Amino acid sequence: MQSLWMLLASIMFAGMGACVKVASDYGATLPHVVLFRGIPSVLLIVFWARVTRRSLRPPSWKLHFWRNASGVTSMWLSFYAIAHLPLSTAISLNYTAPLFIAGWMLARGGSQRDPVRIIAVLLGFLGVVAVLRPSIGADHWVAAGVGLAAGALSAIAMMQIRELGRVGEPEWRTVLIFSCCVCLSSVIGLAAEGWHNIDIAAWLALGGVGVLGLVGQLAMTRAFGLGSALLTAALQYTTIIFAAMLGLVFWDDLPDVIAWSGMALIIASGILSIWRTYSEDRVMRGQNTAAVQAATLQTEEPEVRRV
Repeated sequence: MQSLWMLLASIMFAGMGACVKVASDYGATLPHVVLFRGIPSVLLIVFWARVTRRSLRPPSWKLHFWRNASGVTSMWLSFYAIAHLPLSTAISLNYTAPLFIAGWMLARGGSQRDPVRIIAVLLGFLGVVAVLRPSIGADHWVAAGVGLAAGALSAIAMMQIRELGRVGEPEWRTVLIFSCCVCLSSVIGLAAEGWHNIDIAAWLALGGVGVLGLVGQLAMTRAFGLGSALLTAALQYTTIIFAAMLGLVFWDDLPDVIAWSGMALIIASGILSIWRTYSEDRVMRGQNTAAVQAATLQTEEPEVRRV
């Protein structure tokens, strides 16, 4: 049942996307949006780490560098896509990361080139084509390309997060360093373009970006930490459905049958890819455990003989 926290996270992230659109509509720039996405997480995690006397310094910066170079860039691109595309379309493109991971594994060849991943890539490709079919406005193609680039960079960030987990880096410190880099990038952006006054509605929407993003992050962390990893990863795709509902209510963006079909194919592709990755990880862990047990028996056998 703990995986159901991902449903709350999905609602929060869909609401955050809606707030990004509102803030952009009322004059907020991308640096504004990115800054408010990072500040709440930094303040909360630093306070918690100090109270619990945890070290903020990571043992290695190398993996964090690549995780944040890809992750921060992906966030900027995804917010740009959300601001310039229908909400459901932008969110769908942002969730193509597993498709790119599956494609990368297929490109590696060998044991990675299995039928499940081939099907996942084909479904994802058809889904993207359906979402971005020729009827999309000519002025949307740049934003659509940016949204796909955000998904590709998110895939790189996800692989780096897995590597950080394997070396024992706690999730809270990974999120903290990422949030700090998000804030730093927004400060650089604000310094480059200059500060300007924005409407009160934009300020309220920016507050929504920060609060909803923080609650979503906490709920997602709880879901992945205590629930089934595979079920949680599958439930995160409900963000697309919630985003479509919000787009319909507030912007009258009603996806047609082809667009809905494309979203469904992207969701199916992502779930297939995630399932394949988790199943392989489980098999690998089982093989490693068996190897350790065999090595232990071999070292204990001489002792048994001497007894």
